Amino acid sequence: MNNQITKSNVQKTFDLIERTSKFGEEIIVFVQLVQINHITKPIVSQLVRAGTSIGANYCEATEANSKKDFRHKIGIARKEAKETMYWLQMISKADSDNKSKARELWQEAHEFVLIFSAIHKKS
Repeated sequence: MNNQITKSNVQKTFDLIERTSKFGEEIIVFVQLVQINHITKPIVSQLVRAGTSIGANYCEATEANSKKDFRHKIGIARKEAKETMYWLQMISKADSDNKSKARELWQEAHEFVLIFSAIHKKS
């Protein structure tokens, strides 16, 4: 890991912690709008797990003990973002009334995939 800590790096880390945390909160609010039935119930459960774990895994990565550990945890955050995209696609099919909001959240999850991919590649 790079031992140089700059104000810019600290700010970027804080911003991404805030951004992933806000995303998890938005997932929670979103699923409360979903009409729960035998199809949507398991999708919602998976979506909440994946969508809220993006930020948790990123927070763990920021506290990694080694470069290898950091890279591994960033990879997990990226994986969870990809999984979130999948579940958002499924919920938009199962509950088309919330398709627009699901699409917004899908776009943010996609941006996380791109961000974590870039971080993973550079580390």
